[in-house]
Amino acid sequence: MKKLLIVFIFPLFFACSNSEDNMETVMNEKEEVINPFVMGDFISRAHPTSGKAAVSSDKTKLAFTNFKTDNGPKLLVYLSTDENSTEFVNLGDLKGIQGDFTYNVPTNTDFGKYKLVNIWCVDFSVSFGTAELK
Repeated sequence: MKKLLIVFIFPLFFACSNSEDNMETVMNEKEEVINPFVMGDFISRAHPTSGKAAVSSDKTKLAFTNFKTDNGPKLLVYLSTDENSTEFVNLGDLKGIQGDFTYNVPTNTDFGKYKLVNIWCVDFSVSFGTAELK
């Protein structure tokens, strides 16, 4: 009976522990931002974060290039007023922890007010990294 139990539980344990978290590296979906409206380099906050962020000249797309950060629970992409995301525009879930990604920006977003791209961890209320758009 013990052997039978081990045969069924052992694979289940490894299936759970080996499975990647919901935030794994995904295929690149590169869309070039030609003549960006604003751009900035990511800097680390609570976790190592690097890469570039650029907003398209028509202000409808935010593109990450050579982006990299740590994995975490519930990471969102915000356009925010400050590092603490006091006020923000939610662009949705972070699409991956490494690569090139594009996000849609809501019409009439005020880039004079929302000057930071913020990788925000909802569960711990911390910024993994930010890019100042200028």
